[in-house]
Amino acid sequence: MNSFPTRRDAIRTVSTGFGGLAFASLAAQLARAESAKNPLASKSPNFEARAKNVIFMNMGGAPSHVDTFDYKPKLQADSGKAGKYGGKGGRGSKLLGSPWEFKQHGQSGLWISELFPNLAQEADELCLLRGMHCDAPNHNEATTQTHTGSFQFVRPSMGAWTLYGLGTDNTDLPGFVVLNAGNAVNNYASAFLPAYYQGTIVGREQGGQLSGGSSMDESPEVDNIKNASQSPEAQRTQLDLIQALNRNKLKREGHQPQVEGMIQSFELAYRMQSTMPAVVDLSRESTAMKEAYGIGNSQTDSFGRQCLLARRMVENGVRYVEISSGGWDHHNNLKAEMEDHCAQIDQPIATLINDLRQRDLLKDTLIIWAGEFGRTPHGEGGDGRDHNNKGYTTWMAGGGVKGGFSYGNTDEHGYEAVEGRMHIHDWHATILHLLGLDHEKLTYRYAGRDFRLTDVGGSVAKDILA
Repeated sequence: MNSFPTRRDAIRTVSTGFGGLAFASLAAQLARAESAKNPLASKSPNFEARAKNVIFMNMGGAPSHVDTFDYKPKLQADSGKAGKYGGKGGRGSKLLGSPWEFKQHGQSGLWISELFPNLAQEADELCLLRGMHCDAPNHNEATTQTHTGSFQFVRPSMGAWTLYGLGTDNTDLPGFVVLNAGNAVNNYASAFLPAYYQGTIVGREQGGQLSGGSSMDESPEVDNIKNASQSPEAQRTQLDLIQALNRNKLKREGHQPQVEGMIQSFELAYRMQSTMPAVVDLSRESTAMKEAYGIGNSQTDSFGRQCLLARRMVENGVRYVEISSGGWDHHNNLKAEMEDHCAQIDQPIATLINDLRQRDLLKDTLIIWAGEFGRTPHGEGGDGRDHNNKGYTTWMAGGGVKGGFSYGNTDEHGYEAVEGRMHIHDWHATILHLLGLDHEKLTYRYAGRDFRLTDVGGSVAKDILA
């Protein structure tokens, strides 16, 4: 686990004060004299970027691709027949056709399930990646690989790599924000990258949902963002002394990632006190806008808040935002559970795409929708689907990808990727390419080796580039 100080630790330290410290004036002079270049400042990409920001929608538990975006007429025709695909634990392998109708949508004619009536109206913005595959059929390993490129070792997350490569356009806010974060902190961590590249968690998870309330204006919590006992001037004086001591330690001992991370985290935490509350303040949005995102509706409220907050984040210069929807592990009760979960996210996502387009932000914002893997074409327990890492669908929108486009394919039943195969390393390489980063050049030397998000693999799927 990452041992570096978290952003919450820094905010807590800044907001509660450092005690009665002397020589504050001298410390302030030393700190300002030794102020270093901000490593979070915006950096030039390796080549012209197609996207500037990322909104990653993590669908925890793995949605079924054959019930959402991967239409398989042969699966429908063979439903109930014995298939060649075995399940875990010796369970039966009868094929299970999708209970939902698929139709073509938009000028592009993309096949989308009736589970997404609102998102289907944005079909011409979607780039379906239907040849995905990953290395592990288990949730923890596959989720870790989706986020970090490795399921075996602790590695920096995709958001941390993005921030490391590009910095952020607003150094008064975190460059990497995670809404509705779960307990798997390594999915948002910086690992061996300096600590200031890790994700900043905003909002508290309550039963898999972003904290909200009866008020449509209620904003998510940011721990210790307010200091009721000290003025900003007093905090600045104390912080200057602490930073002077930190920099003296760094000067004496040389490379100290923990100290470097603490210096930057303290500075960002101080600046966040005046900037972050305004960004997460939903009262600044119109009632009509909040209703369009589904805020105030018990089914769509949680994910709608995340989508609206994500738009406000990228609008204010946050480089990478991750939002989440959990509970997609449908081993049974598939019909009822899929209908409920898709209804939770359908309206908010469609509104987010349209809202970004209306604000001329969609062309610069890469939206990514993905679970950790897919589901089997055969049934489990009569009304469920098992894990399937051999073939599944993710999609992107905006940010320089072709809209109304389908890339790759699984076999006739949707079990295994057979065309346009895209491994997680290829997926990561393509995302970095859209951001103007060469995945082979974006490296960090650690333990005598140059590491990268894509390890020693990865090819850019150039066919999906607009």
